[in-house]
Amino acid sequence: MVDKPAHYTKGSIECKDAIKSALGREQYEGFLRGNILKYVWRGPHKGENLEDYKKARFWLDELISEIEEM
Repeated sequence: MVDKPAHYTKGSIECKDAIKSALGREQYEGFLRGNILKYVWRGPHKGENLEDYKKARFWLDELISEIEEM
């Protein structure tokens, strides 16, 4: 998995940070949970499911970081 691809950043702002700012903490955590579910859900239906599980782990790590910051 590519970490922080260039197309996810506008200037110095990463897309996920802009989403977090726009949504606020509670909604951002819901966004993170949604991404985790999305990648775990579709993983078994794709030939390269390991990549989706790695993406789910990325978003889970983001959620854990958010909770730890509370």
